[in-house]
Order: sequence, then C-alpha cells, then structure tokens
Amino acid sequence: MSLTYNHQIGILKDILTNHQTDCCGTVSECEQLERLIKSLMVNSNIDDNVKNVLEEVYSYSQQGKYTQHLDSHINEHQQQLTQWIDGIDHYS
Repeated sequence: MSLTYNHQIGILKDILTNHQTDCCGTVSECEQLERLIKSLMVNSNIDDNVKNVLEEVYSYSQQGKYTQHLDSHINEHQQQLTQWIDGIDHYS
C-alpha cells in the first residue's frame, strides 16, 4: 500500500518538526526525507511553491546525510526548518 500525498506531507513535516524541536536527527531520517521528496516531486498536482520548498529540504537532507556532525547541521538550519514547515503548511 502506497502512502497518499497527505500522508507523505505529514511524515515530511513530522521529521522536520522533530529536527527543529529536538535539534538532532539521524542519517536514516535524512534518507527518509529524500525518499519522500522524490515521491512527492513526481506528483503533477503539487504546488510550485511546495516544489521549491521540497528542493531546499532535499538539499538539506543530502548534506545532512553526508556530514560528520549531523546535529550541528540541524542546528545551523533552525531558521530554514521553521520556514520550510510554515511553507509546507501554507501551500499544501
């Protein structure tokens, strides 16, 4: 059973919110973000503003996946995390 658009957006927001709140995360969460975003980007009904946010989050997750200090990476992106979560809420 595949996840619906709303489920995917919900999981994406949950992971970003956890990163924002906890100021820490895991490589597997970054990989999950990438998988969710790849799946969402093929949806032709997705708003262009959401696509822009997803592209930024994808870059964030790729950088996070390969950094030696993931918690520092997350801390450095606290402002963007807030913006991304708000953007996803606003446009989805």
